[in-house]
Amino acid sequence: MNTKKLQKKEAKRQLILEAAIRVFARHGFTKTSVSQVAREANVADGTIYLYFANKNELLTSIFDEAMSFFIAQATESLNDLNSAPEKLRKLATLHLRNLGENEDIATVFQVELRHSIRIMKHFSQTTLRAYLRLMEEIILLGQKEGSIRRELDPKILVKVFFGALDEMTTNWILRKRDYQLKEMVEPVLDILLNGIVPAEETPL
Repeated sequence: MNTKKLQKKEAKRQLILEAAIRVFARHGFTKTSVSQVAREANVADGTIYLYFANKNELLTSIFDEAMSFFIAQATESLNDLNSAPEKLRKLATLHLRNLGENEDIATVFQVELRHSIRIMKHFSQTTLRAYLRLMEEIILLGQKEGSIRRELDPKILVKVFFGALDEMTTNWILRKRDYQLKEMVEPVLDILLNGIVPAEETPL
């Protein structure tokens, strides 16, 4: 297949993915049919199956491709920073800003992806693992440089950090997006890096 045909095929695939994001966000994954995605993309139903085996594969492809793009973007941005706190702040900013600027993707990620245990298992084995590994590398850097306590389990810290960003996004969606999601970066980082005990107090 020549380059022009490959480009045309990839463009059609992206068109279908973008249509699926909009329809899944609007109607919900379980209530959406392949025919609805086809209508949104302005293609025949059969065209969908030339690119994706079923609706589940559409959903997993949305997640994998969006996460792969985000991880590449984040990795490039982090290369210019030195300390772990700087890197964590940048990563949190990118995470919340990207989802805050794309409500449909945020809805699909935070709501629609959670309906199927089988689909969730797929995510835990793929690009989500790569994202969590990136977080862990930053935390290990912080422990090495002394900006993060060395006795803390880095895997638990990853869960705390990712869990906070994830919950902030879910709450933003449930609150009907009545504030800027990226405004949550500093509160999350303050709690993660400084804790909840007053500075003048002895740690509990």
